[in-house]
Amino acid sequence: MTADKFRAAVDRNAFIEQNLRLVHACAHRFEGRGFDYDDLYSAGCIGLVKAVDRFDESRGCRFSTYAVPVILGEIRQLFRSGGSIKISRSLQELSARARKIGEEWQREHDTEITVTVLAQRLGVDVYLAAQALNASRATISLSGADDSETDGAHAVEIPVPSPEENLTECLALRQTLASLPDDDRRLIDLRYFQHMTQQQTAQELGTTQVQVSRREKKILMKMRGMLG
Repeated sequence: MTADKFRAAVDRNAFIEQNLRLVHACAHRFEGRGFDYDDLYSAGCIGLVKAVDRFDESRGCRFSTYAVPVILGEIRQLFRSGGSIKISRSLQELSARARKIGEEWQREHDTEITVTVLAQRLGVDVYLAAQALNASRATISLSGADDSETDGAHAVEIPVPSPEENLTECLALRQTLASLPDDDRRLIDLRYFQHMTQQQTAQELGTTQVQVSRREKKILMKMRGMLG
């Protein structure tokens, strides 16, 4: 690998690492719907890597604006497939190594290993590392069939809100946001629509993380009261 290619790979991995917050934000939307959070996060990581590789900044949009739909698409694909995608032998072997490395890292550092670090330990691309993580998850059937029909896989029902319910909630939220003062609306936009951390939001607004945290709690309480 040439020096330029090496620097490009390092920059790419660093950019992926910096945007893992988008994966967490998307994965949290699907919690409690039949898959463990790790499953959702692994699928989301695959989406993030795809977004990084396909993003064209010349189109004039923010990376997060482009990446979030791609990440959500990969997570939704997890539900559509029910985790029943066929896995090659080589990926199975890589998945076993990834799981072992992840468990050792967890014991040593008391935290989950990042996709970037895992890729380095495996000596593979970040995308392949994310696939290896995803492949290690148990298969789950979403068909509603019993165990005898699914070879022991667990049937899971996923709650899907009606379109009318989604539309009503969306309209109510828009009205609530529109009624907020400009400064409060800006904070909510940065935190929940641009998926910035409290520290990043504080830097953007020229304040401190503590002040952002306090303001955010007050705004959310106010919004809950307005939404009833």
